[in-house]
Amino acid sequence: MIKYFKNDELNKIKRLDSFEEKCWVDLINPTDDEIEDVTAITGIPEETLKAALDEEETARIERDDGYFMCLIDTPTITDTDEGDTYETIPMSIIHNDKCIVTVSLRGNPVLGDFISNRVSADTSKPVLFMLTFMFGNAKRFLSNLRQIDKKSLRVQAELHRSMKNKELIQMLALENSLVYFSTSLSSNIGVYKKMEKLPEISRYEDYQDLYDDVLIETRQAMEMCNIYRDILSGTMDAYASVISNNLNVVMKLLAVITLIISVPTLIASLWGMNVGVPFEGKAWGFWVVIGISVVVTAVVSVFVIRMSNSIRIKTPKEIKRKRRRGE
Repeated sequence: MIKYFKNDELNKIKRLDSFEEKCWVDLINPTDDEIEDVTAITGIPEETLKAALDEEETARIERDDGYFMCLIDTPTITDTDEGDTYETIPMSIIHNDKCIVTVSLRGNPVLGDFISNRVSADTSKPVLFMLTFMFGNAKRFLSNLRQIDKKSLRVQAELHRSMKNKELIQMLALENSLVYFSTSLSSNIGVYKKMEKLPEISRYEDYQDLYDDVLIETRQAMEMCNIYRDILSGTMDAYASVISNNLNVVMKLLAVITLIISVPTLIASLWGMNVGVPFEGKAWGFWVVIGISVVVTAVVSVFVIRMSNSIRIKTPKEIKRKRRRGE
């Protein structure tokens, strides 16, 4: 899809029917024919226009005699059956003497703010346009990180009520999203540091102030992402320990029940053998054997239960208490 935009007399973004000088060309998941048309109009190579169409493309800056390209990662939300998935996709901003070209696989909310004039953008000033987008992109990262944190708290509240695989899978998906965000933000910061050497940024004070704001917001998003990721990772480890502990409790109970049941089974097996046994031929022999089984089973049950209760991990407080007593 190709769209053309340009500022009008009131400095508002308006859509154009065709290409004009100093306009903004917005490409969203373009076809090969559309890329060929834009290349013919703008003179930007096809390889440069297709760079952002690869989801695995890394953030970078590319400068040539005829154009300048800045490729950065942008956050995106995908609706799935399990819920919203937070990912990052590359997006390139390319400009030359003729126009500004943006290329991405999906529509970008920050560019949507430009189109709706909620955020002021000037298509005749490529560097200012690029810095404004980067600032909005950093804000979008921060917004998505807050959404991830709120969703994580909701999932944890559900896990406190009932431990289900669905909530654990959601927690894992959120942790993966934070890993993607952290990697993308780190790459973006590397790109922004290289942009500091651009003569347009160092020449104009307004550009420099906006550039500093971009770095501040991106670094803040990076710190928030690392904090949320560490918290979520620790939470996942804690739930894994709880699940493992619950499993151990269940297995211990089953082992105790198995030991207790094996006692009357053993006694019944011995008296059921085809050999001479005590109380053979006695009318009351059956009840004697039952009584012996009950008594032996009760004794073994008490012994096994006491032994199982004594085998447990001692807390640090209990260890210190015993050391003080000299035990």
